Amino acid sequence: MSASVPTREVARRAFAAEFNDASYTFKESDDDRAPVYSLLPTGESANRVFVVGTLTETEDVGEDSEYWRGRIVDPTGTFFTYAGQYQPEAASALREAETPAYVSVVGKPRTYETDEGDVNVSLRPESITVVDADTRDRWVVETAERTVERIESFDTADEYDAMAETQYGPDLDLSVYRDQVVTALEDLEEDVEVAAEA
Repeated sequence: MSASVPTREVARRAFAAEFNDASYTFKESDDDRAPVYSLLPTGESANRVFVVGTLTETEDVGEDSEYWRGRIVDPTGTFFTYAGQYQPEAASALREAETPAYVSVVGKPRTYETDEGDVNVSLRPESITVVDADTRDRWVVETAERTVERIESFDTADEYDAMAETQYGPDLDLSVYRDQVVTALEDLEEDVEVAAEA
């Protein structure tokens, strides 16, 4: 029998507002090399995420070597992505990008605790690709669908849903994420109308 080949985790879709609220991370085992998961408030574990938005700004924030920060905006908020020497292709994409541009990013969620005790969530990219408006629009629609599915199937009998309620508090209000879905789809509709008029 051949040794099992590790499979890559499915990249989850989440809007920026929910992604940035996903401040709790965990491992499924004590193994040092076990994957780290970010827990979305809607009860999904995410080792990798897939996002599409408008790259509005890039900046080399490295001190000794290049370390690029990209600011990517979707209809609900902002993703921050960081790429350095260990993500050469993503760093190169950020270095050479002309803003604004629609980009798709597949990457791993990362959390960082500030001196004040706040947890910032960012994305360590595996890939950054310039895409067209249609790709961005499809991502908004599909991410809206996935988000609504997670909200509607939320049940504290489920392991990750129960974990979300424990970590994010009993007053976790999933209607906030439903409202963001509505906002995102309305924003998309306005963009389509503007494009049609143009």
